[in-house]
Amino acid sequence: MTEQQSTYPAHKQSNHETLQADVIVIGASLGGTLAALAAAKQGLHVILTEPTDWIGGQLTSQAVPPDEHRWIEKGIGAPGTFIEFRERVREFYRLNYPLTEEALENPILNPGNGWVSRLAHEPKIALQVLEDMLSVYVNTGRIRILYGTVPVEAVTEQHRIVSVTVQKNDHAPAGVASYTTLFGSYYLDGTDEGDLLELSGTEYVSGAEARSDTDEPHALDEADPLDMQSITHVAAVDYIEGGDFTIERPAEYDYWKAYKPSFSEYPILSWYATDANDTSKLKEFTLFPNEQGVTSLWDYRRIVDPAIWTEKLSAEVSLLNWAMNDYYASPVTGVPLQERLPNLESARQLTLSLVYWLQTEAPRLDGGKGYPGIRLRGDILGTEDGLAKAPYIRESRRIKGMYTITEHDVSKELRGEQGIKRYEDSVGIGSYSLDLHPTVVTHRTFYIPNYPFEIPLGSLIPVRMTNLLPACKNISMTQIAGGCYRLHPVEWNIGEAAGYLAAYAIANELTPQEVYASTEHVSRYQELLENRGVQLHWPEEVEEEVLQPPTS
Repeated sequence: MTEQQSTYPAHKQSNHETLQADVIVIGASLGGTLAALAAAKQGLHVILTEPTDWIGGQLTSQAVPPDEHRWIEKGIGAPGTFIEFRERVREFYRLNYPLTEEALENPILNPGNGWVSRLAHEPKIALQVLEDMLSVYVNTGRIRILYGTVPVEAVTEQHRIVSVTVQKNDHAPAGVASYTTLFGSYYLDGTDEGDLLELSGTEYVSGAEARSDTDEPHALDEADPLDMQSITHVAAVDYIEGGDFTIERPAEYDYWKAYKPSFSEYPILSWYATDANDTSKLKEFTLFPNEQGVTSLWDYRRIVDPAIWTEKLSAEVSLLNWAMNDYYASPVTGVPLQERLPNLESARQLTLSLVYWLQTEAPRLDGGKGYPGIRLRGDILGTEDGLAKAPYIRESRRIKGMYTITEHDVSKELRGEQGIKRYEDSVGIGSYSLDLHPTVVTHRTFYIPNYPFEIPLGSLIPVRMTNLLPACKNISMTQIAGGCYRLHPVEWNIGEAAGYLAAYAIANELTPQEVYASTEHVSRYQELLENRGVQLHWPEEVEEEVLQPPTS
Protein backbone atom coordinates (compact mmCIF):
# COMPACT_ATOMS: atom_id res chain seq x y z
CA MET A 1 0.00 0.00 0.00
CA THR A 2 1.08 3.60 -0.42
CA GLU A 3 2.63 5.38 2.51
CA GLN A 4 0.29 6.81 5.14
CA GLN A 5 -2.72 5.65 3.13
CA SER A 6 -5.66 3.98 4.88
CA THR A 7 -7.48 1.02 3.35
CA TYR A 8 -10.32 0.79 5.87
CA PRO A 9 -12.65 3.38 7.42
CA ALA A 10 -11.10 3.34 10.89
CA HIS A 11 -11.82 7.03 11.38
CA LYS A 12 -15.51 6.19 11.07
CA GLN A 13 -15.41 3.45 13.67
CA SER A 14 -16.59 4.34 17.14
CA ASN A 15 -15.29 1.02 18.49
CA HIS A 16 -11.62 1.64 17.77
CA GLU A 17 -8.65 1.59 20.16
CA THR A 18 -4.89 2.03 20.01
CA LEU A 19 -2.25 -0.02 21.82
CA GLN A 20 1.50 0.24 22.06
CA ALA A 21 4.34 -2.21 22.78
CA ASP A 22 8.01 -2.65 21.99
CA VAL A 23 7.35 -5.49 19.57
CA ILE A 24 4.20 -6.28 17.60
CA VAL A 25 3.90 -9.87 16.37
CA ILE A 26 1.17 -10.31 13.78
CA GLY A 27 0.08 -13.94 13.77
CA ALA A 28 0.53 -16.50 16.55
CA SER A 29 1.74 -19.27 14.27
CA LEU A 30 4.28 -21.56 15.87
CA GLY A 31 7.03 -19.16 14.81
CA GLY A 32 5.04 -16.09 15.81
CA THR A 33 4.37 -17.53 19.26
CA LEU A 34 8.07 -18.21 19.82
CA ALA A 35 9.03 -14.79 18.51
CA ALA A 36 6.79 -13.23 21.15
CA LEU A 37 8.26 -15.45 23.87
CA ALA A 38 11.85 -14.65 22.86
CA ALA A 39 11.27 -10.89 22.83
CA ALA A 40 9.53 -11.07 26.22
CA LYS A 41 12.44 -13.02 27.69
CA GLN A 42 14.65 -10.07 26.76
CA GLY A 43 12.52 -7.71 28.81
CA LEU A 44 10.38 -6.29 26.01
CA HIS A 45 6.64 -5.75 26.00
CA VAL A 46 4.93 -7.65 23.19
CA ILE A 47 1.52 -7.65 21.56
CA LEU A 48 0.72 -10.91 19.77
CA THR A 49 -2.30 -11.19 17.47
CA GLU A 50 -4.07 -14.36 16.38
CA PRO A 51 -7.08 -15.01 14.08
CA THR A 52 -8.33 -18.03 16.06
CA ASP A 53 -8.58 -18.59 19.81
CA TRP A 54 -5.54 -20.92 19.88
CA ILE A 55 -1.89 -19.90 19.61
CA GLY A 56 0.60 -22.32 18.04
CA GLY A 57 -0.39 -22.65 14.39
CA GLN A 58 0.52 -25.97 12.83
CA LEU A 59 0.96 -27.71 16.20
CA THR A 60 -2.44 -26.65 17.52
CA SER A 61 -5.09 -24.84 15.47
CA GLN A 62 -3.97 -26.63 12.28
CA ALA A 63 -3.58 -30.05 14.00
CA VAL A 64 -0.29 -31.25 12.52
CA PRO A 65 1.92 -33.43 14.77
CA PRO A 66 5.59 -32.42 14.70
CA ASP A 67 7.59 -33.57 11.69
CA GLU A 68 11.14 -34.09 12.91
CA HIS A 69 14.48 -35.73 12.07
CA ARG A 70 16.31 -38.73 13.46
CA TRP A 71 18.62 -36.80 15.82
CA ILE A 72 15.84 -35.06 17.73
CA GLU A 73 15.75 -37.58 20.60
CA LYS A 74 19.43 -36.89 21.24
CA GLY A 75 18.59 -33.21 21.80
CA ILE A 76 20.37 -32.26 18.59
CA GLY A 77 18.99 -30.25 15.71
CA ALA A 78 16.48 -27.93 17.39
CA PRO A 79 16.48 -25.05 19.89
CA GLY A 80 16.65 -25.94 23.57
CA THR A 81 13.15 -24.59 24.06
CA PHE A 82 11.80 -26.99 21.43
CA ILE A 83 13.50 -29.89 23.19
CA GLU A 84 11.97 -28.57 26.44
CA PHE A 85 8.54 -28.40 24.77
CA ARG A 86 8.80 -32.04 23.71
CA GLU A 87 9.66 -33.15 27.26
CA ARG A 88 6.87 -31.02 28.71
CA VAL A 89 4.40 -32.77 26.42
CA ARG A 90 5.59 -36.17 27.61
CA GLU A 91 5.53 -35.07 31.23
CA PHE A 92 1.95 -33.81 30.80
CA TYR A 93 0.88 -37.29 29.75
CA ARG A 94 2.85 -38.92 32.56
CA LEU A 95 1.26 -36.66 35.18
CA ASN A 96 -2.30 -36.56 33.88
CA TYR A 97 -3.06 -39.69 31.86
CA PRO A 98 -3.54 -43.27 33.17
CA LEU A 99 -0.45 -44.67 31.45
CA THR A 100 0.75 -48.22 31.83
CA GLU A 101 3.94 -48.79 33.80
CA GLU A 102 5.79 -49.49 30.56
CA ALA A 103 4.61 -46.22 29.03
CA LEU A 104 5.46 -44.26 32.19
CA GLU A 105 9.01 -45.59 32.13
CA ASN A 106 9.51 -45.01 28.41
CA PRO A 107 11.89 -42.01 28.05
CA ILE A 108 10.80 -41.52 24.44
CA LEU A 109 7.08 -41.89 25.05
CA ASN A 110 5.02 -41.42 21.88
CA PRO A 111 1.50 -40.72 23.21
CA GLY A 112 -0.32 -41.63 20.00
CA ASN A 113 2.21 -44.11 18.64
CA GLY A 114 1.76 -42.54 15.23
CA TRP A 115 4.58 -43.32 12.84
CA VAL A 116 4.77 -39.85 11.28
CA SER A 117 6.36 -38.51 14.46
CA ARG A 118 8.17 -39.67 17.58
CA LEU A 119 5.80 -37.39 19.49
CA ALA A 120 2.35 -37.77 17.97
CA HIS A 121 0.07 -36.07 20.48
CA GLU A 122 -3.17 -34.15 20.84
CA PRO A 123 -3.26 -30.52 19.68
CA LYS A 124 -4.89 -29.51 22.97
CA ILE A 125 -1.86 -30.78 24.87
CA ALA A 126 0.49 -28.82 22.61
CA LEU A 127 -1.65 -25.75 23.28
CA GLN A 128 -1.53 -26.32 27.04
CA VAL A 129 2.26 -26.63 27.02
CA LEU A 130 2.75 -23.54 24.84
CA GLU A 131 0.44 -21.53 27.09
CA ASP A 132 2.38 -22.74 30.13
CA MET A 133 5.66 -21.65 28.53
CA LEU A 134 4.23 -18.17 27.92
CA SER A 135 2.23 -17.95 31.14
CA VAL A 136 4.58 -15.89 33.31
CA TYR A 137 4.88 -13.25 30.60
CA VAL A 138 1.15 -13.24 29.82
CA ASN A 139 0.20 -13.15 33.50
CA THR A 140 2.55 -10.23 34.22
CA GLY A 141 1.42 -8.27 31.17
CA ARG A 142 4.65 -8.49 29.22
CA ILE A 143 2.83 -10.39 26.47
CA ARG A 144 -0.69 -9.41 25.52
CA ILE A 145 -2.54 -11.68 23.10
CA LEU A 146 -5.31 -10.30 20.91
CA TYR A 147 -7.35 -13.35 19.90
CA GLY A 148 -9.82 -13.27 17.03
CA THR A 149 -8.04 -10.53 15.10
CA VAL A 150 -6.69 -10.23 11.57
CA PRO A 151 -4.44 -7.50 10.12
CA VAL A 152 -6.18 -5.13 7.70
CA GLU A 153 -3.79 -2.19 7.34
CA ALA A 154 -0.12 -1.29 7.71
CA VAL A 155 0.90 2.36 7.58
CA THR A 156 4.47 2.92 6.45
CA GLU A 157 6.82 5.85 6.32
CA GLN A 158 9.90 5.52 4.09
CA HIS A 159 11.36 2.11 4.99
CA ARG A 160 9.56 1.58 8.31
CA ILE A 161 6.19 0.41 9.50
CA VAL A 162 4.50 3.08 11.61
CA SER A 163 1.44 1.10 12.69
CA VAL A 164 -0.59 -2.01 11.98
CA THR A 165 -4.35 -2.18 12.45
CA VAL A 166 -6.17 -5.42 13.18
CA GLN A 167 -9.88 -6.12 12.91
CA LYS A 168 -11.82 -8.49 15.12
CA ASN A 169 -13.43 -11.58 13.62
CA ASP A 170 -15.83 -14.28 14.80
CA HIS A 171 -13.21 -15.72 17.18
CA ALA A 172 -12.75 -12.44 19.07
CA PRO A 173 -13.70 -12.57 22.76
CA ALA A 174 -16.29 -10.19 24.13
CA GLY A 175 -15.05 -6.67 24.63
CA VAL A 176 -12.54 -6.64 21.78
CA ALA A 177 -12.71 -3.44 19.75
CA SER A 178 -13.78 -3.64 16.11
CA TYR A 179 -10.41 -2.16 15.12
CA THR A 180 -7.20 -1.89 17.09
CA THR A 181 -4.21 0.08 15.82
CA LEU A 182 -0.90 -1.19 17.12
CA PHE A 183 2.24 0.90 17.49
CA GLY A 184 5.66 -0.61 18.15
CA SER A 185 9.36 -0.34 17.42
CA TYR A 186 9.40 -3.65 15.54
CA TYR A 187 6.81 -5.63 13.64
CA LEU A 188 7.23 -9.36 13.13
CA ASP A 189 5.22 -11.29 10.55
CA GLY A 190 4.09 -14.51 12.20
CA THR A 191 1.23 -15.18 9.78
CA ASP A 192 1.16 -18.42 7.84
CA GLU A 193 0.77 -16.62 4.52
CA GLY A 194 3.04 -13.59 5.01
CA ASP A 195 0.06 -11.23 5.29
CA LEU A 196 2.08 -8.39 6.80
CA LEU A 197 4.55 -8.49 3.92
CA GLU A 198 1.79 -7.67 1.47
CA LEU A 199 0.07 -5.10 3.68
CA SER A 200 3.30 -3.20 4.33
CA GLY A 201 4.58 -3.21 0.76
CA THR A 202 7.59 -5.28 1.78
CA GLU A 203 9.34 -6.89 -1.17
CA TYR A 204 8.44 -10.57 -1.37
CA VAL A 205 8.24 -13.61 -3.63
CA SER A 206 5.41 -16.14 -3.76
CA GLY A 207 4.84 -19.42 -5.49
CA ALA A 208 7.35 -20.90 -7.93
CA GLU A 209 10.51 -19.15 -9.08
CA ALA A 210 11.99 -19.51 -12.56
CA ARG A 211 15.05 -21.70 -13.09
CA SER A 212 16.77 -18.73 -14.76
CA ASP A 213 16.50 -16.83 -11.46
CA THR A 214 17.53 -19.57 -9.02
CA ASP A 215 19.51 -22.07 -11.14
CA GLU A 216 17.61 -24.83 -9.34
CA PRO A 217 17.20 -28.09 -11.29
CA HIS A 218 13.64 -28.55 -10.04
CA ALA A 219 12.46 -24.97 -10.64
CA LEU A 220 9.96 -24.08 -13.37
CA ASP A 221 11.04 -22.70 -16.74
CA GLU A 222 8.93 -19.62 -15.95
CA ALA A 223 7.97 -18.20 -12.57
CA ASP A 224 4.38 -18.56 -11.39
CA PRO A 225 3.52 -16.71 -8.15
CA LEU A 226 0.26 -18.66 -7.77
CA ASP A 227 1.78 -22.14 -8.14
CA MET A 228 1.95 -22.73 -4.40
CA GLN A 229 1.87 -25.97 -2.44
CA SER A 230 -1.45 -27.52 -1.57
CA ILE A 231 -3.10 -26.84 1.76
CA THR A 232 -4.89 -29.37 3.97
CA HIS A 233 -7.85 -28.88 6.27
CA VAL A 234 -7.17 -31.57 8.88
CA ALA A 235 -9.89 -33.60 10.61
CA ALA A 236 -9.80 -35.77 13.74
CA VAL A 237 -11.62 -39.10 13.75
CA ASP A 238 -11.97 -42.24 15.82
CA TYR A 239 -13.49 -45.61 14.90
CA ILE A 240 -16.27 -47.39 16.78
CA GLU A 241 -16.74 -50.94 15.55
CA GLY A 242 -20.42 -51.57 14.76
CA GLY A 243 -21.30 -47.88 14.97
CA ASP A 244 -22.76 -45.70 12.24
CA PHE A 245 -21.71 -42.06 12.31
CA THR A 246 -22.15 -41.33 8.62
CA ILE A 247 -22.26 -37.60 8.05
CA GLU A 248 -24.58 -35.78 5.70
CA ARG A 249 -23.38 -36.09 2.11
CA PRO A 250 -21.06 -33.08 1.58
CA ALA A 251 -22.21 -30.49 -0.94
CA GLU A 252 -19.12 -31.02 -3.14
CA TYR A 253 -18.87 -34.80 -2.73
CA ASP A 254 -19.74 -35.64 -6.34
CA TYR A 255 -17.12 -33.20 -7.58
CA TRP A 256 -14.37 -34.61 -5.38
CA LYS A 257 -15.36 -38.21 -6.04
CA ALA A 258 -14.80 -37.58 -9.75
CA TYR A 259 -11.74 -35.33 -9.37
CA LYS A 260 -8.64 -36.95 -10.88
CA PRO A 261 -5.20 -35.36 -10.34
CA SER A 262 -3.12 -34.83 -13.45
CA PHE A 263 -0.41 -37.13 -12.07
CA SER A 264 -2.67 -40.08 -11.27
CA GLU A 265 -4.89 -42.54 -13.08
CA TYR A 266 -7.04 -42.74 -9.94
CA PRO A 267 -9.45 -40.21 -8.40
CA ILE A 268 -8.18 -38.26 -5.42
CA LEU A 269 -10.63 -40.20 -3.24
CA SER A 270 -8.93 -43.56 -3.66
CA TRP A 271 -6.30 -45.63 -1.89
CA TYR A 272 -3.63 -44.67 -4.44
CA ALA A 273 -1.31 -41.72 -3.89
CA THR A 274 2.19 -40.57 -4.79
CA ASP A 275 4.99 -42.67 -3.29
CA ALA A 276 7.25 -40.40 -1.21
CA ASN A 277 10.25 -42.57 -2.05
CA ASP A 278 9.65 -42.13 -5.77
CA THR A 279 7.21 -39.37 -6.66
CA SER A 280 6.97 -40.64 -10.24
CA LYS A 281 5.10 -43.71 -8.94
CA LEU A 282 1.87 -44.36 -7.09
CA LYS A 283 1.53 -46.44 -3.94
CA GLU A 284 -1.42 -48.34 -2.54
CA PHE A 285 -2.67 -47.57 0.97
CA THR A 286 -5.50 -48.80 3.18
CA LEU A 287 -7.10 -47.70 6.44
CA PHE A 288 -6.08 -50.14 9.17
CA PRO A 289 -2.95 -52.20 9.91
CA ASN A 290 -3.16 -55.56 8.14
CA GLU A 291 -1.28 -58.75 7.34
CA GLN A 292 -1.32 -58.19 3.58
CA GLY A 293 1.54 -55.70 3.56
CA VAL A 294 -0.55 -52.70 2.47
CA THR A 295 0.53 -49.49 4.20
CA SER A 296 -1.97 -48.37 6.83
CA LEU A 297 -2.87 -44.69 7.17
CA TRP A 298 -4.77 -45.06 10.46
CA ASP A 299 -1.62 -45.25 12.58
CA TYR A 300 0.22 -42.74 10.36
CA ARG A 301 -1.04 -39.71 12.31
CA ARG A 302 -2.64 -41.50 15.26
CA ILE A 303 -2.55 -39.14 18.26
CA VAL A 304 -4.47 -41.16 20.88
CA ASP A 305 -3.48 -44.76 21.57
CA PRO A 306 -5.42 -46.14 24.57
CA ALA A 307 -3.33 -49.33 24.35
CA ILE A 308 -0.81 -47.52 26.57
CA TRP A 309 -3.50 -46.56 29.12
CA THR A 310 -4.64 -48.56 32.14
CA GLU A 311 -8.25 -47.40 31.64
CA LYS A 312 -10.34 -47.59 28.47
CA LEU A 313 -11.38 -43.93 28.32
CA SER A 314 -11.24 -43.35 24.57
CA ALA A 315 -11.02 -45.06 21.24
CA GLU A 316 -7.94 -44.50 19.10
CA VAL A 317 -7.94 -41.09 17.44
CA SER A 318 -6.22 -40.33 14.15
CA LEU A 319 -5.77 -37.16 12.12
CA LEU A 320 -6.74 -37.03 8.46
CA ASN A 321 -3.84 -35.21 6.85
CA TRP A 322 -3.30 -37.46 3.88
CA ALA A 323 -2.61 -37.16 0.16
CA MET A 324 -6.36 -37.69 -0.30
CA ASN A 325 -7.25 -34.32 1.26
CA ASP A 326 -4.38 -32.22 -0.05
CA TYR A 327 -6.20 -29.33 -1.74
CA TYR A 328 -4.46 -28.30 -4.96
CA ALA A 329 -7.41 -27.41 -7.16
CA SER A 330 -6.99 -23.64 -6.72
CA PRO A 331 -4.77 -21.16 -4.84
CA VAL A 332 -5.86 -19.52 -1.60
CA THR A 333 -2.95 -17.07 -1.20
CA GLY A 334 -2.52 -14.06 -3.46
CA VAL A 335 -6.01 -14.19 -4.96
CA PRO A 336 -8.93 -11.80 -4.42
CA LEU A 337 -11.20 -12.45 -1.44
CA GLN A 338 -14.06 -13.48 -3.74
CA GLU A 339 -11.85 -16.36 -4.94
CA ARG A 340 -10.07 -17.10 -1.68
CA LEU A 341 -13.13 -17.78 0.47
CA PRO A 342 -14.75 -20.31 -1.92
CA ASN A 343 -11.39 -22.05 -2.34
CA LEU A 344 -10.93 -22.33 1.42
CA GLU A 345 -14.43 -23.77 1.67
CA SER A 346 -13.60 -26.26 -1.10
CA ALA A 347 -10.55 -27.42 0.90
CA ARG A 348 -12.90 -28.00 3.82
CA GLN A 349 -15.38 -29.78 1.55
CA LEU A 350 -12.60 -32.06 0.29
CA THR A 351 -11.84 -33.24 3.83
CA LEU A 352 -15.53 -33.76 4.61
CA SER A 353 -15.80 -35.67 1.34
CA LEU A 354 -12.87 -37.87 2.40
CA VAL A 355 -14.67 -38.61 5.67
CA TYR A 356 -17.89 -39.47 3.83
CA TRP A 357 -16.00 -41.65 1.32
CA LEU A 358 -14.30 -43.51 4.17
CA GLN A 359 -17.66 -44.07 5.84
CA THR A 360 -19.56 -45.18 2.74
CA GLU A 361 -17.45 -46.21 -0.25
CA ALA A 362 -13.81 -46.82 0.66
CA PRO A 363 -12.77 -50.30 -0.52
CA ARG A 364 -11.83 -52.63 2.33
CA LEU A 365 -9.23 -55.35 2.07
CA ASP A 366 -11.93 -57.91 2.94
CA GLY A 367 -13.84 -56.98 -0.20
CA GLY A 368 -16.44 -54.81 1.51
CA LYS A 369 -17.01 -51.08 1.25
CA GLY A 370 -16.98 -48.30 3.78
CA TYR A 371 -16.35 -47.86 7.49
CA PRO A 372 -19.50 -46.26 8.98
CA GLY A 373 -17.90 -46.47 12.44
CA ILE A 374 -15.58 -43.58 11.49
CA ARG A 375 -16.60 -40.67 13.74
CA LEU A 376 -15.55 -37.03 13.61
CA ARG A 377 -14.06 -35.85 16.93
CA GLY A 378 -14.51 -32.11 17.24
CA ASP A 379 -13.71 -32.26 20.94
CA ILE A 380 -10.12 -33.17 20.05
CA LEU A 381 -9.69 -30.02 17.95
CA GLY A 382 -11.89 -27.60 19.88
CA THR A 383 -14.47 -27.38 17.09
CA GLU A 384 -18.03 -28.54 16.52
CA ASP A 385 -17.50 -30.06 13.08
CA GLY A 386 -14.41 -32.18 13.78
CA LEU A 387 -12.18 -30.17 11.46
CA ALA A 388 -9.22 -28.09 12.61
CA LYS A 389 -9.77 -24.45 13.51
CA ALA A 390 -7.64 -23.41 10.54
CA PRO A 391 -6.25 -25.11 7.42
CA TYR A 392 -2.63 -26.22 7.33
CA ILE A 393 -0.83 -23.71 5.08
CA ARG A 394 2.44 -25.18 3.79
CA GLU A 395 3.74 -22.20 1.88
CA SER A 396 3.90 -18.47 2.58
CA ARG A 397 4.87 -15.30 0.82
CA ARG A 398 8.62 -14.98 1.39
CA ILE A 399 10.67 -11.84 1.89
CA LYS A 400 13.30 -10.76 -0.58
CA GLY A 401 16.26 -10.89 1.77
CA MET A 402 19.97 -10.30 1.97
CA TYR A 403 20.52 -14.03 1.33
CA THR A 404 18.15 -16.44 -0.38
CA ILE A 405 18.30 -20.14 0.49
CA THR A 406 17.97 -22.41 -2.57
CA GLU A 407 17.93 -26.07 -3.48
CA HIS A 408 21.72 -25.84 -3.87
CA ASP A 409 22.09 -25.13 -0.14
CA VAL A 410 20.24 -28.23 1.02
CA SER A 411 19.97 -30.96 -1.63
CA LYS A 412 22.11 -34.00 -0.88
CA GLU A 413 22.58 -34.68 -4.57
CA LEU A 414 23.65 -31.15 -5.44
CA ARG A 415 26.00 -30.74 -2.48
CA GLY A 416 27.53 -34.18 -2.82
CA GLU A 417 30.77 -34.57 -0.88
CA GLN A 418 30.60 -30.96 0.33
CA GLY A 419 28.17 -32.15 2.98
CA ILE A 420 26.38 -29.70 5.25
CA LYS A 421 26.49 -26.08 4.09
CA ARG A 422 27.76 -23.93 6.95
CA TYR A 423 27.08 -20.22 7.33
CA GLU A 424 29.19 -17.86 9.39
CA ASP A 425 25.98 -16.03 10.28
CA SER A 426 23.92 -19.12 11.18
CA VAL A 427 21.04 -18.55 13.61
CA GLY A 428 19.87 -22.16 13.91
CA ILE A 429 19.75 -25.63 12.41
CA GLY A 430 17.28 -28.22 11.14
CA SER A 431 16.83 -31.20 8.89
CA TYR A 432 14.06 -32.49 6.65
CA SER A 433 13.72 -33.61 3.05
CA LEU A 434 12.78 -31.04 0.42
CA ASP A 435 9.17 -32.14 0.61
CA LEU A 436 6.79 -30.31 -1.73
CA HIS A 437 3.18 -31.40 -1.80
CA PRO A 438 1.38 -31.04 -5.15
CA THR A 439 1.27 -27.43 -6.27
CA VAL A 440 -1.96 -25.81 -7.37
CA VAL A 441 -1.08 -24.96 -10.98
CA THR A 442 1.43 -27.53 -12.26
CA HIS A 443 0.72 -30.24 -9.65
CA ARG A 444 4.48 -30.77 -9.22
CA THR A 445 5.47 -32.79 -6.17
CA PHE A 446 8.97 -33.54 -4.85
CA TYR A 447 10.61 -35.49 -2.06
CA ILE A 448 14.29 -34.66 -2.51
CA PRO A 449 16.85 -36.10 -0.05
CA ASN A 450 18.61 -33.43 1.99
CA TYR A 451 21.63 -32.80 4.12
CA PRO A 452 21.02 -31.28 7.56
CA PHE A 453 21.01 -27.51 7.14
CA GLU A 454 21.54 -24.21 8.90
CA ILE A 455 19.50 -21.01 8.90
CA PRO A 456 21.53 -18.02 7.66
CA LEU A 457 20.84 -14.66 9.31
CA GLY A 458 20.75 -13.07 5.86
CA SER A 459 17.54 -14.95 5.09
CA LEU A 460 15.81 -13.04 7.94
CA ILE A 461 16.92 -9.56 6.81
CA PRO A 462 14.63 -7.74 4.32
CA VAL A 463 16.35 -5.89 1.49
CA ARG A 464 14.66 -2.62 2.43
CA MET A 465 12.27 -2.54 5.39
CA THR A 466 14.14 -1.70 8.59
CA ASN A 467 11.70 -2.68 11.35
CA LEU A 468 9.96 -5.72 9.91
CA LEU A 469 11.18 -9.29 10.37
CA PRO A 470 9.83 -12.64 9.13
CA ALA A 471 9.03 -15.05 11.96
CA CYS A 472 7.93 -18.33 10.38
CA LYS A 473 7.77 -19.78 6.84
CA ASN A 474 8.32 -16.36 5.26
CA ILE A 475 12.11 -16.04 5.33
CA SER A 476 14.11 -15.45 2.14
CA MET A 477 14.12 -18.85 0.47
CA THR A 478 12.89 -20.41 -2.72
CA GLN A 479 9.75 -22.51 -2.95
CA ILE A 480 11.83 -25.67 -3.22
CA ALA A 481 14.00 -24.84 -0.20
CA GLY A 482 10.82 -24.03 1.69
CA GLY A 483 9.89 -27.67 1.39
CA CYS A 484 12.25 -28.41 4.28
CA TYR A 485 12.36 -25.08 6.17
CA ARG A 486 8.58 -25.18 6.80
CA LEU A 487 8.57 -27.92 9.46
CA HIS A 488 7.87 -27.48 13.18
CA PRO A 489 11.37 -27.31 14.76
CA VAL A 490 12.67 -24.99 12.01
CA GLU A 491 9.71 -22.62 12.13
CA TRP A 492 10.11 -22.58 15.92
CA ASN A 493 13.79 -21.69 15.50
CA ILE A 494 13.06 -18.95 12.96
CA GLY A 495 10.53 -17.37 15.30
CA GLU A 496 12.94 -17.40 18.22
CA ALA A 497 15.75 -15.97 16.10
CA ALA A 498 13.47 -13.15 14.90
CA GLY A 499 12.31 -12.31 18.43
CA TYR A 500 15.85 -12.19 19.76
CA LEU A 501 17.01 -10.18 16.74
CA ALA A 502 14.34 -7.54 17.36
CA ALA A 503 15.38 -7.37 21.01
CA TYR A 504 19.08 -7.12 20.12
CA ALA A 505 18.43 -4.40 17.56
CA ILE A 506 16.34 -2.37 20.03
CA ALA A 507 18.91 -2.73 22.81
CA ASN A 508 21.74 -1.59 20.53
CA GLU A 509 19.73 1.02 18.59
CA LEU A 510 20.48 -0.69 15.29
CA THR A 511 18.50 -1.85 12.32
CA PRO A 512 18.64 -5.55 11.39
CA GLN A 513 20.57 -4.51 8.28
CA GLU A 514 23.19 -2.82 10.48
CA VAL A 515 23.46 -5.91 12.66
CA TYR A 516 23.93 -8.07 9.57
CA ALA A 517 26.61 -5.76 8.16
CA SER A 518 28.76 -5.92 11.31
CA THR A 519 30.83 -9.00 12.08
CA GLU A 520 31.02 -7.88 15.70
CA HIS A 521 27.26 -7.49 16.10
CA VAL A 522 26.51 -10.75 14.31
CA SER A 523 28.87 -12.51 16.72
CA ARG A 524 27.30 -10.86 19.77
CA TYR A 525 23.80 -11.66 18.53
CA GLN A 526 24.81 -15.28 17.95
CA GLU A 527 26.21 -15.37 21.49
CA LEU A 528 22.79 -14.27 22.74
CA LEU A 529 21.15 -17.07 20.77
CA GLU A 530 23.55 -19.69 22.12
CA ASN A 531 23.03 -18.45 25.67
CA ARG A 532 19.30 -18.95 25.11
CA GLY A 533 19.81 -22.54 23.93
CA VAL A 534 19.78 -22.08 20.16
CA GLN A 535 22.13 -24.48 18.33
CA LEU A 536 23.95 -22.68 15.53
CA HIS A 537 25.88 -25.48 13.83
CA TRP A 538 25.53 -29.23 13.44
CA PRO A 539 28.06 -31.29 15.43
CA GLU A 540 30.92 -32.79 13.44
CA GLU A 541 29.75 -36.32 14.24
CA VAL A 542 26.47 -35.66 12.42
CA GLU A 543 28.31 -34.41 9.36
CA GLU A 544 30.53 -37.47 9.41
CA GLU A 545 27.44 -39.66 9.73
CA VAL A 546 25.59 -38.17 6.77
CA LEU A 547 28.68 -38.36 4.56
CA GLN A 548 29.00 -42.09 5.10
CA PRO A 549 28.11 -44.16 2.01
CA PRO A 550 24.81 -46.07 2.36
CA THR A 551 25.12 -49.61 3.62
CA SER A 552 23.72 -52.42 1.50
